[in-house]
Amino acid sequence: MNMNKYIEIVNNKLDEYIPIIYPEDIFKSMKYTVTLPGKRLRPVMCLETCRMFGGNFEDAIPTACAIEMLHAQTLIHDDLPCMDNDDYRRGKPTNHKVFGEANAVLAGDALLTFAPQVILKNSKNLSNETVLEILKEYFHAAGAYGVIAGQVVDIESERNFPENAKETLEFIHAHKTADLFKLALRTGALIAKASNSQIEEITKFGQYLGIAFQIADDILDETSTFEEMGKTLGKDKEAGKLTYTSLYGIEKSKQDLNDLIDKCYEILNKNNLKSEVFDKILDKIRIK
Repeated sequence: MNMNKYIEIVNNKLDEYIPIIYPEDIFKSMKYTVTLPGKRLRPVMCLETCRMFGGNFEDAIPTACAIEMLHAQTLIHDDLPCMDNDDYRRGKPTNHKVFGEANAVLAGDALLTFAPQVILKNSKNLSNETVLEILKEYFHAAGAYGVIAGQVVDIESERNFPENAKETLEFIHAHKTADLFKLALRTGALIAKASNSQIEEITKFGQYLGIAFQIADDILDETSTFEEMGKTLGKDKEAGKLTYTSLYGIEKSKQDLNDLIDKCYEILNKNNLKSEVFDKILDKIRIK
């Protein structure tokens, strides 16, 4: 299966899983951000991990789509005026610009609880034990131990770099970004019934990949264009955010990013894991 086919499958299922029913405003708001054109990295990684470990990737589709819904929820709330106050996401107006701030807050809340219902309703071929394990992973990554923790510390660090800035930045990147990458990889592996050692290895892979992805995003925030990124650039620097580039500079950020990509390849090679999809993702993130 190639990346474009995975994306097509995910897009079709996302459209199917989110109906427009009464009250229409909330479902339209939810669906708007979920179905904005995107790379679908997290659901693709879930599906490909399942396949890579010998599972049927179709069994992972509900979980993969739920993770994309969770990701959309984090974007909706991240863009709010009380958070990063962004007007554009993926080249389109942000959710609160289209549906209003109140509906955007509620759409994020709705997606947070709607996504696990998608898993429960549609994972027909999975055992109750596996579904329970998936939900444990989901709620851990989605809550105060996961992306919310990263977002809180990110906000706390604006214009107020702590003395332990290095450790604080690692915490932000690990939770705000890497936790959803690890969620996608770990749930894909669980559905494929991977061994504990395999899950441990793919979790390390997700940690390295997630942090590399965030470093790349920090670099592109300073060096890219709106047309390339689809969002307002330079806001992190303007807001005095603690980012990899603000702490280490562009050149060291590029070097550390590429070192992390190399570590990802080491894990794949060491475990004899072959994937054109992951090769494509890693090569896309690497900065020459």
